[in-house]
Amino acid sequence: MVAKKMFFPVGGGKELEERIYGALLVSKYFNTHLEILVSQASINHLIPKGVGLSSIVLERLEDISAENMEEEINKHKVIFNQCCKELDIQINELPLEGKSTAHVSVGIGVRSTLVAQQSKFCDMVIAAAPPKGVSTATFEASVRESGKPVMVIPRKMKEFKTEAIMIAWNNSPEASRAVSEAIPLLKKAKRVHIVSSSAFTTKTLSRIKDLQSYLELHDIDTTFELVKTTLIPGEALVKNAQKGNFDLIVAGGYGHKGIKEMMLGGSAKYLLEHTTIPTLISH
Repeated sequence: MVAKKMFFPVGGGKELEERIYGALLVSKYFNTHLEILVSQASINHLIPKGVGLSSIVLERLEDISAENMEEEINKHKVIFNQCCKELDIQINELPLEGKSTAHVSVGIGVRSTLVAQQSKFCDMVIAAAPPKGVSTATFEASVRESGKPVMVIPRKMKEFKTEAIMIAWNNSPEASRAVSEAIPLLKKAKRVHIVSSSAFTTKTLSRIKDLQSYLELHDIDTTFELVKTTLIPGEALVKNAQKGNFDLIVAGGYGHKGIKEMMLGGSAKYLLEHTTIPTLISH
């Protein structure tokens, strides 16, 4: 994976500094450029249709919105500048060859719409896990609309490394694509472990052997195991990753449902809410 540019949409709310720091950690690992998008809806998007307001009221509301936006941008930039200084990342609007760079861009409009459009022009999208694991419109846009691999990071992350990687395999096209996109990371890893469940195919062991043979062509040695799913969707994936002290999970999101359904049993809510490990997914 040769990444020249990464894209990270960030909203307000809790753990703002932690999320920005985590995204910068990922971009620094790849020694690439990171664009952080800060956005705010315009007055036209905030006023319900059919509500008629005078030009004076509209003008005042626009002034208030502009003031709030400036305050929000400044708050993000203060945190951004502090994190860049701590991580020794150069602040620059454009990428610089061989250097870790980053900048903050500003968008006006519906955040999910902006993300769906801007995320198409990068090599990887970074998305922070949504609060309490409940997928948001912005998070879904990052996963479903970009057409790019997505690095889902926990809301708090102090280190990013890829020495031990777990592949969550369900024999789906999305999982296959995620593995191919992760080949450069898998080649550098010291340990690559495949987990699957017999629930996904009657030929699970045969398919795992095929996957191992494919990865061997890239000089990637792997181990594997079949795990039992639980009544809580996503729990098996998280617990096996944490038990094995893995640094990264590689998984595929199901077709039209994006991240809402993933490897090892239905909804990814448990994974998004409880994991402390970043997950590279492909839609």
